[in-house]
Amino acid sequence: MLPRFSVHLISLHGVVTLAALGIFLIVSHALRQRRHPSAAIAWFVSLALMPYVALPLYLLLGNRKVLRRSDSVRRPQIDNWNQFDGLPAGQMQTLARTLGLPVPTSYDHLELHKDGREALTSLLSVIDSAYVTLDVCTFILARDVLGYEIIDRLALRAKHGVKVRVMIDGVGRYLDGHPDLSPLKKAGVEVAMFISPWIFPFSGKANLRNHRKMAIADGVRVWMGGRNLAAEYFQGDAFVRPKQHAWIDLTFCLQGPVAGQAKQQFERDWNFTTRRQQVHSQAPTPASPMAYSAGERSVVQLVPSGPDQQEDTIYALLVSGCFAARTRILAVSPYFVPDATLQMAFSLAARRGVKVDLLLPSKSNHRLADIARSASLRELSASGVRIWLLPKMIHAKAVVIDNEFALAGSANLDERSLFLNYEIMAAFYNSVDIEHFARWIELNRRGATLHEPRRPGIARAFSEGLVRWVAFQL
Repeated sequence: MLPRFSVHLISLHGVVTLAALGIFLIVSHALRQRRHPSAAIAWFVSLALMPYVALPLYLLLGNRKVLRRSDSVRRPQIDNWNQFDGLPAGQMQTLARTLGLPVPTSYDHLELHKDGREALTSLLSVIDSAYVTLDVCTFILARDVLGYEIIDRLALRAKHGVKVRVMIDGVGRYLDGHPDLSPLKKAGVEVAMFISPWIFPFSGKANLRNHRKMAIADGVRVWMGGRNLAAEYFQGDAFVRPKQHAWIDLTFCLQGPVAGQAKQQFERDWNFTTRRQQVHSQAPTPASPMAYSAGERSVVQLVPSGPDQQEDTIYALLVSGCFAARTRILAVSPYFVPDATLQMAFSLAARRGVKVDLLLPSKSNHRLADIARSASLRELSASGVRIWLLPKMIHAKAVVIDNEFALAGSANLDERSLFLNYEIMAAFYNSVDIEHFARWIELNRRGATLHEPRRPGIARAFSEGLVRWVAFQL
């Protein structure tokens, strides 16, 4: 017989294990935490076998959706979409409608930046053009020459009476030098950290990151895309780091009603970050048809995705777009770790005869992502997908499907971006602007080499699976 003390320990361990599993099941059901099956199994097994370690981790990292009435966008009335029935990509419009995305709206001009120099000039122009409000959201604000130039520009606008707000991710703040933000605060700029890991660490939100990048001037002009506010994303920093070269990235600027929608999204994120009560506002209304030029209508649709959205919106549009593609799919991403469904969508498109081209860096700045992607690249290559590896670091995020649909913005083609991060993309339906994105991808593909897959050894295959399971599933 076991000693009474041992019996008590076993009983206590059973209670803790049952409590941990109960918390997992209750929270998953109450918050509708739909997870990838392997992620759900991983949490369940870990909580059953190691509840003392797994339960604190689950409380720290476990939430995937953070839905509140004040954070959710009210679904637009179907009648509001009638004027868009003639647009291309009708299936994508129908899907977007049911996902509750902001309605498509007009823009005056797409300014797609050729390189980092153009992107920086455009960003500074947006900052300097603000006269009433200036809202900036970024994942990283670096402690380098460019970061402090941005800080000085923002402080100057605040000194001229502009209401300036800056939102930085709570973890991203520490990833590139932890810059001194006191000049902003002294100038009257409001600064907020999005989900700081040091505040309420066991809220279950510590694993959720705001990866959105926007600069919005007066609600009439928006700069957005994949660039963080650090030197390597624009022009390098030869003075501080002589061997540092600028990354290839993609940003663009839009004017018109779409900037007002971007400002509304920033407002929701700001209120969530600062824990302010959201004043309920109606869903954005589409611009009048009179705002469109003759011929094909130039409209864009903001696609926010993340824990504040009931559905995984970017993921849904990508999967649906791949299945609907007829002639081509062009995609560029720095990190490529798709789930099984998205990978199958790319693979089946290629097997149907669709020309599928993926542009990736040969080596990214995240070694784990490079290891985790290897199995996917081998399987996609075998199905006919052409994978192009660029010797330079490319940080751009865009997908073009046929000549009817293009997505560009902040989301990578990996499970963290598609299921955990707060992201924002722009969906374009104008064939001329879609072709601009396609040409940008094709231009950068010229310096890439075609990926030639190699069969991995046992150790390599094991490490790939382990990295993917641990780093990209939870």
